[in-house]
Amino acid sequence: MTAWTLLGAAGAGQAALRDAVAAQASGLRPHRDAALPLECWTGRLDTLDDAALPAALAEWDCRATRLAWQALQLDGFIGAVQAAVARHGAARVGLVLGSAASTIGASEQAYRTLAPDGGFPAPLRSPRLNTPHALALFVQAQLGLEGPCLTVSTACSSSAKAFACAERWLRLELADAVVVAGVDALCGSLLYGFRALGLVASEPCRPFDAQRRGISLGEAAGFALLARGPGAMQLLGYGESNDAHHMSGPHPQGLGAEAALDDALARAALAPDDIDYLNLHGTATPQNDEVEAALVARRYPATVHASATKGLTGHTMGAAGLVEAALCWTALAHGLRSGSAFTAAPDPALGERFAAQLRLAPAEAPTQVAASHSFGFGGSNAVLLFGRGEAA
Repeated sequence: MTAWTLLGAAGAGQAALRDAVAAQASGLRPHRDAALPLECWTGRLDTLDDAALPAALAEWDCRATRLAWQALQLDGFIGAVQAAVARHGAARVGLVLGSAASTIGASEQAYRTLAPDGGFPAPLRSPRLNTPHALALFVQAQLGLEGPCLTVSTACSSSAKAFACAERWLRLELADAVVVAGVDALCGSLLYGFRALGLVASEPCRPFDAQRRGISLGEAAGFALLARGPGAMQLLGYGESNDAHHMSGPHPQGLGAEAALDDALARAALAPDDIDYLNLHGTATPQNDEVEAALVARRYPATVHASATKGLTGHTMGAAGLVEAALCWTALAHGLRSGSAFTAAPDPALGERFAAQLRLAPAEAPTQVAASHSFGFGGSNAVLLFGRGEAA
């Protein structure tokens, strides 16, 4: 991995994320949006409200594309992609983007403000904007890429599974470099959809806490550039599964999640004891946390530093896999392992072993291998393993 950046509730760019982890500074706030009133806490970015895209990109303008655009400006990421294009050619640089909702917020707004003829208002009438593939098309155009371009939409595992797709493209030589992205902006379909399922907490989320009441949604855009060869950071392995147990609930024994873990470990030729830091999926919903805690307790060593970071960032849906990968990269690059914001104490019902594994406060320690769990609706599971590699 040669470059990465992230924009979310925990800050804009690598340095801001590192500072937020060190200070355990949550980006969650009481939700304030007149168009989408809801009593809850979210990781909403006020910088998106009035910062329209440049005039030349007006047909793309909406909350989700603004989020992607602002993230692309950070950490010299565009320059890194331009260097890859210069080296390999635009047709050899691919893009795979994970998103649960894409630009559906723009379509919602269009339906709320229909034109007198009953159609979408002119600013929101673009066929390219009102499609699940819109974000990937937008990012591809802004980066000047001509290689394979794919949207992955598997709920909360979307951008984690995007890494798996990128690895396959590189291994099969379908591309020489791949931009991996995760982008999701808050919108009515997500906020009210999760509320309809009874999953949205009225307070900040408290993963694995006895008093947990549900999720806090957030919004984020993150990007990483992958290529074959040496690098200071490596994707060591990935695992994917779909247990198809239930439309929204996890398999009660976590069989699909465990299969994804086994798949990742096999690809990386590693054992659970090799993992120093584990970023948990940790949604703060009772059933999901219970199943994941049982998996961690039976498979990982008691010494692993496991943390649930959605109290820092909010649950960013399709972007969650990339957001939590970025927290793994922070641990690898700086020896800074995240804590579990807002979690006062592990739920005793989850067992003593898990209570020892779950770390509430950040800690500094050399980190060689980090793992990230992403478990989505419909039993769509992904586990990513990252490690420190050779200097490029």
